[in-house]
Amino acid sequence: MSIVANNLTKFYGTQKALNDVSFEIPKGQIVGLLGPNGAGKSTLMKILTTYLPADKGTATVNEFSVEAEPLNVRKHIGYLPENNPLYLDMYIREYLAFSASLYLPENSIKSAVEEIIEKTLLMSESHKTIGQLSKGFRQRVGLAAALIHQPQVLILDEPTTGLDPNQLLEIRQLILELGREKTVLLSTHIMQEVDALCDRVLIVHKGNLVVDTLKKDVENIGQLFHDVTK
Repeated sequence: MSIVANNLTKFYGTQKALNDVSFEIPKGQIVGLLGPNGAGKSTLMKILTTYLPADKGTATVNEFSVEAEPLNVRKHIGYLPENNPLYLDMYIREYLAFSASLYLPENSIKSAVEEIIEKTLLMSESHKTIGQLSKGFRQRVGLAAALIHQPQVLILDEPTTGLDPNQLLEIRQLILELGREKTVLLSTHIMQEVDALCDRVLIVHKGNLVVDTLKKDVENIGQLFHDVTK
């Protein structure tokens, strides 16, 4: 299994953000993580990416423990956080080269940067600093940085935020292509995105995993979401 979560629980003070959440995701599956604001989606993603420790439970990514082997986990994941922190004064190539240098040998950085710029459709903007980019193109830069080292697992928190309709279609197509060879866990509030991208749906509500189902087994994702989170 690419991702395994066993009884993950997380408190913020006295508030329980996650409550005994368990699931397994095999390689090559695109999984949509849904839930209202404050349901625990970002907390779950931060635990899986080693940014936050769980208070209880265990998790593995590509069979590496997120608690005991965080550096190995980070080598195998690409993570696009919700707020997409970027160095706005850096040029796109400069930033991606910096990101690549954290994972790749020096002699392969340049080719990796050019390849990911083309894959994420950043060619037309690649001469600019990140601060000069629209929100949609900044989102693409964050996605490019998450992909630069060819990780086997992608964890994407609201990956299409700020994209215009054309960009939305292009990035969805890229995620579909990536899902053929990688495991993708993405959070979204857009039900059409789940229909367009996902093989499987996890719905979190008030810290609990209330739905874990294949998309093909659900007639209307939006209605299901409404029913279990109202």
